[in-house]
Amino acid sequence: MPKITYIEYNGKEHIVDVPIGLSVMEGAVQNDIPGIDADCGGSCACATCHVYVDEKWFEKIPKKEEAEEDMLDMAFEPNQNSRLTCQITVTNELEGLVVRMPKQQG
Repeated sequence: MPKITYIEYNGKEHIVDVPIGLSVMEGAVQNDIPGIDADCGGSCACATCHVYVDEKWFEKIPKKEEAEEDMLDMAFEPNQNSRLTCQITVTNELEGLVVRMPKQQG
């Protein structure tokens, strides 16, 4: 299982094993990671699983689709590395992925 590092806004790190095939959001929810609310349950209908993907990982994850772009417009302080964790599926290639939570969820 790939290890994913979730970093809260306050800097607290959570390194967890997330099964291949789950979303990064599901990995957070199943491991009680604070800062990822996932109000819509992963259907890309809100922005409460918004994170900033670490720069070195951004090009390694699949590109955003239009629906995710639309939802990120509602996120709190989005930037060029913003992604919705419900839209990132865990694969072996994501071993070591680092995501940072915003100050609050939109």
